[in-house]
Formats: sequence, C-alpha cells, structure tokens
Amino acid sequence: MSIRTIPLRTLSGDQATLAELVGDNVVLLVNVASKCGLTPQYSGLVELQQTYGPQGFSVVGVPCNQFMGQEPGTAEEIAEFCATTYGVDFPLLEKAEVNGENRHPLYAELTQSADAEGAAGDIQWNFEKFLIDRSGSVAGRFRPRTTPEAPELRSAVEGLL
Repeated sequence: MSIRTIPLRTLSGDQATLAELVGDNVVLLVNVASKCGLTPQYSGLVELQQTYGPQGFSVVGVPCNQFMGQEPGTAEEIAEFCATTYGVDFPLLEKAEVNGENRHPLYAELTQSADAEGAAGDIQWNFEKFLIDRSGSVAGRFRPRTTPEAPELRSAVEGLL
C-alpha cells in the first residue's frame, strides 16, 4: 500500500488520503503538539509551506498526544490554536498515535524508514518529520530537533521539487 493511499481523517473528521489532500505534492509529514518546547517549530513549518507551496510542496501536521500529554485539546481547540497562534494554513489530520500497538497505519509505514544515521523505528518525540516524494516514497526522516530551517531539511525539500 502506498503512503499516499492510506486512509486518513482530517482534523475536521473528513475521510481522505494524502493523495486527496495534497495531490502529487512533495510532503513534509510532521507529528505536532501545541504544548511542547518544540511547538515554535510551527512558525518554520508555516514558512516552509509559504516558500515551497507554490512549487508543489505541502506540510501536513498530525497532532499526537503520546508524548507527556502535550496535545490534550479537542480538534476544534487544536485548529484554533494553530490558526490564531501560528497562522497554520497547511492540512492537519485528526489526532493519532504514532507509536505502540494503536499506532496509526500511516506511521506503521513511516517508522520503517531510517533517519540519516540509519535508525528506523519509533517516533522519538513531537515534531519528527518525514519527507515524502511525489511517488509516495519516504525520501528523508528528520528527528524532532531538526528544525524546519535546517539546511539539510531545506536541501532535501529543494532536491525533490
């Protein structure tokens, strides 16, 4: 099954797939949280969307409450926080588990991909990033402390556009 065809739900509860949400855009899929020390990365994600969106790129956020309960809100609260605090204009999916026995099927696929050091497996924390190419393959995995402004992330995005 292609990553682009795995059934998803948007934050508003609509059924979708990545292909339906963003077409054949290059995607940066990020598990996000509103009450995390890394939450300011939303600013960089919005800037990436604004910079590369017109070239066929989209950030997609996946709220997750598995890391110290840092995404406790309802879908409506998450949407409002993201829009009013950071101006998020990229798609957000429903809250999902990214690790463990209830891991979303999307993350079951994604976590098989290794990062730059060759490590695959569980998501380490909020704001772990997966770069997905136009064919639906994982082209890069960036751990939580790699910011959206990081040269290696931007270079990888530019290389796929």
